[in-house]
Amino acid sequence: MRHVLSALVQNRPGVLSHISGMLASRGYNIDSLAVGETENPDLSRMTFVVVGDDRILEQVRKQLEKIVTVVRVDDISSKDYVERDLMLIRLAATQGQRSEIRELTEIFRGRIVDVSTEMVMIEISGQERKIQAFIELVRPFGIIELVRTGRIAMVRGTDRKTAVPATDAPPTADDDVA
Repeated sequence: MRHVLSALVQNRPGVLSHISGMLASRGYNIDSLAVGETENPDLSRMTFVVVGDDRILEQVRKQLEKIVTVVRVDDISSKDYVERDLMLIRLAATQGQRSEIRELTEIFRGRIVDVSTEMVMIEISGQERKIQAFIELVRPFGIIELVRTGRIAMVRGTDRKTAVPATDAPPTADDDVA
């Protein structure tokens, strides 16, 4: 069974290495891992995708919760959540193939982000199955290079308990306030 875990961690050097090393040393395989700063610069969110039964999931959670820099761990796969993956793909493309590639990109709501005489680079985001379907459709053109992020996910709705605590400091003139 596939489980999506979200861990809120202190934003410190070495946290990613410590957590991934701990999981690897215990024989847990991470299918996907994405990490990035939250709206609070002191905290980062790590999103893990692990495969295993409920016993494996519980062991991973317990191991993560033992780490001092881990603030909270949530199994969001049992909740209603939104999940996304980002991919950049470089395809071989002759002048005659570009319109077909452009049409496929539009159907999948992607964007062409770079073009040269012999290739196009496309950005696509969405669920894993959408990304996989696009890859299979463009494979005949010739994939030159492909890079993907790990999955990121967030629980739907307005459950304030899962929100990251905000900093107490009000925004300053230097803050980018939208």
